Amino acid sequence: MNIKSLLLGSAAALVAVTGARAADVIVPVAPEPTDYVRVCDVYGSGFFYLPGTETCMKIGGYVRFKYIVNGDQAFDNDEGDNYDSFSRVRVRLNFDVREETELGTLRAFARLQAENTGSNDDDFEMEQGYIQLGGLTMGYLDSLWVEGSGLLTDTDSIVGDIDVNRISYTYAADGFSAALSLEDDDTGDFAPNVVGRLAYEGGWGSIFLAGSYDENGFGARSFGDLIVDGSDADDDDGGFALKAGASLKDLIATDSEFKVEGSYAFDPSSYSTIGLFSGDVDGADFAFDFDGDGVIDDIDGFSFNDDVPVEWQAGAGYAQAFGKLGVAVSGLYGETFDFTGFNPFTGTFDSFDGGEYYRFVGNVGYEITNNFDVLAEVSYTNIDFGGDEVDQTAGFLQFVRSF
Repeated sequence: MNIKSLLLGSAAALVAVTGARAADVIVPVAPEPTDYVRVCDVYGSGFFYLPGTETCMKIGGYVRFKYIVNGDQAFDNDEGDNYDSFSRVRVRLNFDVREETELGTLRAFARLQAENTGSNDDDFEMEQGYIQLGGLTMGYLDSLWVEGSGLLTDTDSIVGDIDVNRISYTYAADGFSAALSLEDDDTGDFAPNVVGRLAYEGGWGSIFLAGSYDENGFGARSFGDLIVDGSDADDDDGGFALKAGASLKDLIATDSEFKVEGSYAFDPSSYSTIGLFSGDVDGADFAFDFDGDGVIDDIDGFSFNDDVPVEWQAGAGYAQAFGKLGVAVSGLYGETFDFTGFNPFTGTFDSFDGGEYYRFVGNVGYEITNNFDVLAEVSYTNIDFGGDEVDQTAGFLQFVRSF
C-alpha cells in the first residue's frame, strides 16, 4: 500500500462520516404567519377585523364631566331665584359589530352607560341594544318618532323623546327613505304602537314627515302626576300625532345649519310630551281631577319636573362653525292640552286652558384638541297656565373626551 492509496482511503472515510452526520441535522420548520388584527375600512374609520373572521368591530364612546346650575322654578315669576349646582360624570361605551351576508349587512349594536351625580356611584346599564339586517331593525333604542328630531343645541327640545323595544323596517334609495315601526308600549296588551316616517336627504339638507299612533292613547298616569282633562282625549280611539322638520345646510354661511321643526297631537299620548324643567316648583302644588267630576283622581300632586303633554309645538335652531369654535341657538313655542286641577291653597278646582310655554337656548363650544371638547350652554324656559307662570333659568359647562 503506497501513500496515494492511504490518502484516497482517508478522503473516502471523511466523506462517509460527513454524510452520516448530515443525515442527522434537523431542519427548523418555518413558523405559521401570525393572524394580526387587520383594519376594516368597509364601514368607516375605527373598525377592525376580529381575528380569524370576516366580522368587523368598532369600540367607541366618551367620558364626560358636566357642571350644572339650575334655577329654582319660580312660581308667578317671583324675584330672587335660588340656584342649585352639582356635578355629574357620564361614561359611555359603544360596541358596533358588522359583517356582510347574502341578505345584506348584519349588525349588532350595544351601548352601556353609567352616570353619577355628585360623589354617588352608579351602575352601568343598557342604554341601547339592537340587531339590524339590511333594512330590518329590532331591539331597544330611540323610537322611530325621534329619528332626525331635535333642534341644534344640546338641549334639543324633542317632543316624544322616548326609548322603546321595537321592530321596524326602512327602505332607502337615492336619498329617499320610508320606514314603519311597531313599538312596545309596555302595557301588556297585544296591540303595539305604530310609527311611520318619510324622509329625503341630499347635499342641501334634509326633510322628514312622521306620524304616530299610540293605541293606548290617554291614561290617568300617562304623564307622571299631570292629569289631562278628559275632554281633550278619547281613550277608545288611541292617540294620533304628526311631526315634520327640515334642515338646510350652508344656507346663510359656509359650515352653517338652519333647522325648523313642528308637531301636532290630536290626542295626548306618549309621543306628544316634553320635559321642560328640572327640580320642583317653589310654592305650588296641584292635585288633578281626571274626568272633571270634582273628585281628585291623583292626590300625589304635580311637579313640573314631569313631562308635559303637548298639543302642538314649533321651533327653530341655527348652528355655525368657525373652525374649532362653534355656536348654536334655538327657540320654541308650544301649547299643552287643557286640564283641571285642585288648588290646595284655595280649596277649589281650577281649569287650565291650554298652557302656553316657550324656551330659548344658546351655547358656545370649542375643540380644545383632537377628541377633546368643551361646551357651555344657557337656557330659559317659561310656562303660563292662565296667568300662573313658572319659569327657570339653567345652564351647564361640560368637558367631553371621546374615543
